[in-house]
Amino acid sequence: HHHHRSPFSPPPHALSLQNNNPLPNSPPIYHTARVFTSPARYTFPVSDKGTHIVRLHFHPFTTPNLDLGLAQFHVLLNAHVALSNFTRLLSDATNPSIVEYLIWVDAEKLEIVFVPNKDSRLAFVNAIEVISAPKDLVPDTAQYLSSSKLEKFEGLNKQALEVVYRVTVGGVKVTPFNDSLWRTWVPDDGFFRPSVGSEKLYFGGRINYHVGGASREVGPDNVYNSARLIRSKNDSVPNVNMTWVFPVVGGYKYLVRLHFCDIASISVGLLYFNVYVNGNLAYEDLDLSYVTNSLASPFYADFVVDGGDGALSVGVGPSKSSMPHVIDGILNAVEVMKLNNSRSSLDGEVCADLVMKSWSTRNNTGMLFTLVAAVCIVLSLSIVIRRS
Repeated sequence: HHHHRSPFSPPPHALSLQNNNPLPNSPPIYHTARVFTSPARYTFPVSDKGTHIVRLHFHPFTTPNLDLGLAQFHVLLNAHVALSNFTRLLSDATNPSIVEYLIWVDAEKLEIVFVPNKDSRLAFVNAIEVISAPKDLVPDTAQYLSSSKLEKFEGLNKQALEVVYRVTVGGVKVTPFNDSLWRTWVPDDGFFRPSVGSEKLYFGGRINYHVGGASREVGPDNVYNSARLIRSKNDSVPNVNMTWVFPVVGGYKYLVRLHFCDIASISVGLLYFNVYVNGNLAYEDLDLSYVTNSLASPFYADFVVDGGDGALSVGVGPSKSSMPHVIDGILNAVEVMKLNNSRSSLDGEVCADLVMKSWSTRNNTGMLFTLVAAVCIVLSLSIVIRRS
């Protein structure tokens, strides 16, 4: 997506590889790969400091003398370890793996370094996207939610984030063609715990974006015009909860972004419901019309939680203010993002300096940059958690 002069001049040990037997209908970007046998660095000039979206595309293929499926490598984004165990992306060999990061860039450039493991001596990438993100995509603050408290979480936009799930609720897949930041939103069916008494809804009207709510860059129309909801069909409020479960890697904090848009009520002031994350009450009596002042107006809420036991859950259900004969709960989309740990890593306990050091101790030739400090300082989390 960068159309100036190529920011990358391949070193002698970077090969360009062509897949002569691509899968039918596979996009052209997966027909070629850049292959590295020692550390290689891409440098992207950054004119506008702030959050940047980085997407890396991987689709290993085999040529007569090389099997990219055997590659093992780390990827560093500025000082963050973005990827260390590449094989975790290879669960489904027929489809490309696309991994997306949101990185705060405070310098004049964004560096992406591919470091092959010494065993495989092989790293590769099929495509790289670097997009300057809108200012409202990652705010500075969120709510930190645990079993004991709900408090302010500051410095969110300075964390490195990896998009783990981006899910549209009750709707069909949203492709990059229909998203101004070229995102993919997958349907929620694989995460939704079937519950009797909930229903899907598609809305054909106009989504009313407004200042202070979600912008089109936060979520496109196609994400907000579908939902799952709880509807009261008689004189009582249904005893129904909608639940979604997302498998995650433990040991990290996660940002859970919930997208709401009341595309179902007949007038404002009728929809009240509770929202739960990991079983803890995140919102009590959420009243979307109070937040947005109109129907079909998108709103999102950010909660940071601990991904302790390998699964995150999101729940929506009626509250004590819910009323009969109307809608008593709604959810339009969910995003789950992993926050970097105290070693500035999104994948493991090894920091970027040690990744580079492990390479340089064995092989001092072909190093792309000098290591200033090979000492891994465990950063005290640059997050101030203050009680709101």
